[in-house]
Amino acid sequence: MNKMIVANLVHRPVRSAISIVAIALEVTLILLIVGLSLGMVNDSRQRQAGMGADVLVMPPGSTVIYGVSGAPLSIKVGDVLGKLPHVTAVAPVVMQFSTTGTLEIIYGINPTSFEQLGGPFNYLAGGPFQGPYDVLVDDLLAKSQRLKVGSKIEMLNTSFRVSGIVEHGRGARKFLLMKTLQDLIGAQGKASAFYLKLDDAENAKAVVDEIKNVPGMQKYNVRSMREYLSLMTPSNYPGMRSFINVVIGISVVIGFIVIFQAMYTAVMERTREIGILKSMGASKLYIVNVILRETVVLAIAGIIVGILVSLAARQGLLHKLPLLRIEVSQGWMLRATIIAIVGAVAGALYPAYKAAQKDPIDALAYE
Repeated sequence: MNKMIVANLVHRPVRSAISIVAIALEVTLILLIVGLSLGMVNDSRQRQAGMGADVLVMPPGSTVIYGVSGAPLSIKVGDVLGKLPHVTAVAPVVMQFSTTGTLEIIYGINPTSFEQLGGPFNYLAGGPFQGPYDVLVDDLLAKSQRLKVGSKIEMLNTSFRVSGIVEHGRGARKFLLMKTLQDLIGAQGKASAFYLKLDDAENAKAVVDEIKNVPGMQKYNVRSMREYLSLMTPSNYPGMRSFINVVIGISVVIGFIVIFQAMYTAVMERTREIGILKSMGASKLYIVNVILRETVVLAIAGIIVGILVSLAARQGLLHKLPLLRIEVSQGWMLRATIIAIVGAVAGALYPAYKAAQKDPIDALAYE
């Protein structure tokens, strides 16, 4: 049977190749688009973890996607937080979305307090701020936009000079002096969030409870960084889970339609062959088994091609677009494999049923 299956597929190389490409496209769509979505979320989580804070204080009503509302918190809140037990450092941060060229979050920081969280910046080129209109950028952004120390960047209708290129992973990709960003967005004396460093990360829960007992701060969104990072998942990002499901659905439909068309046409073309098999004693189950085995072989070949294309495309995209984070995990490879096989087999069920129902007398007389 296996030799016959391979011979059938080789006998129609164009149709077999189209089916394999369709399955590969299905797998590639799932791995790359889902990988891009997950990569963005995980990249954001890793950069937040790189801040080095133990507790995060945000405005009331804020979510894991914060910073959209500008800087609603008074900078004086930091003085209150700094007096609490176990708190060793408080770093206010102003966050501002920018759509100049690309969607990004710019951090306005006080370098002294910010570096008390996770240590000094690791400068790969240049150095600290030299003036109010200097900007620090991370190495990935510098590589992506070919920036060097002294390069000019337009942000918030203002020109900034790159004073330093730092190692990525410290929250944002662009850093301004906090006062400069406050002045540009009209938020003098305000902050978007406060990052707290504790004497021991195990005291985070006690500090969170203490902050919530401070008069006037009961409604503030206060979390340990451990809890906050655990919430940064696709299910907590509005629409992302639905988007992933839509991508998977479209991919399955593509695979289903192509396999259905290919196997249905193959069954119609092989009516006489099926009649010969039945006249030799082949049962309906045998005929169904042949069609489904051919489908599985095509699906496996397509899956292998799809995974290889996805891995190659990931490397190419990362080289061309360093800011893109694409995660092609083994877990999603397995899911894509199962989805592709199930979709392909579902597409082949009706053609297999039609083949099994053919009358051997009529099939032998078929021209």
